[in-house]
Amino acid sequence: MKLKTRSALSGYLLALPFLIGFAGFYLIPFLWSIRFTFTSGSGGTAFVGLRNYMDIFGSAAFRLAAWNTFRFILIGVPLLMLVSLVLALLLFDKFRGASFFRSLFMYPLVLPAASVVIVVQAFFSNDGLLNQFLSWLGLPIEDWVQSEYAFPLLIALYIWKNCGYDLVLFLAGLSAIPREYREAAASEGASYWQTLRYITLPLMTPTFFFILIVSIINSFKSFREAYLLGGANPHESIYMLQHFMNNNFQNLSYQRLSVAALLVFLVIFALVLVLFRLKARQEP
Repeated sequence: MKLKTRSALSGYLLALPFLIGFAGFYLIPFLWSIRFTFTSGSGGTAFVGLRNYMDIFGSAAFRLAAWNTFRFILIGVPLLMLVSLVLALLLFDKFRGASFFRSLFMYPLVLPAASVVIVVQAFFSNDGLLNQFLSWLGLPIEDWVQSEYAFPLLIALYIWKNCGYDLVLFLAGLSAIPREYREAAASEGASYWQTLRYITLPLMTPTFFFILIVSIINSFKSFREAYLLGGANPHESIYMLQHFMNNNFQNLSYQRLSVAALLVFLVIFALVLVLFRLKARQEP
């Protein structure tokens, strides 16, 4: 057997456990859930065509969850990237205490979500510290996590929880830019803002693209915070698609759950595909 053939065979054998695991735990269940979207009953034996899809799009709960999820991504992801970029630019320059602040912003990543939400509820629940302070001042109190303020709280929690990860990625992107570029711009009389606009930010386009993809994916993982913040039946402003799917799972509505999960997958896939196409057009 030729050496090249043996090397290729060895590579396939090394990848075989991964392929078996991927097929068993991801691919086959995914294909099975697609089959479920066209059936009815707990066993999925009766074929009903597109009826489950029509039921989903006609559901007020699904439309509310889809709108809240879309609104959360539309507001939360740009704010997260903006805050992380500003912090990265501030911490990139070496100054006393920079390492401490970098570690400080990484700390939320290692905190369990439950402990973070407990702290938030201690301040913003109906009998939390904020309401106690307002009551002491003689002002009306508010159940912040069960009102329209729950959505800004969830956005702030998402930014605080994920800011450290994006910060590290932005710092890596800044470190990859040769220092000679900035020094040459400074020697030509360029200001900090001109260097940032015409050198730093354009050269960080691949970093921006990667962080955007990661931030969108992480935004779908914010269900833990939303669930712990408002429970299984939160305020309608933070009722997300994950709430909708979790409730249908508990109600044994596997067909509705499968349809919702498939639609989420298709939206994420289409969004990532569009972003890759836009990136490919910008490349020379």
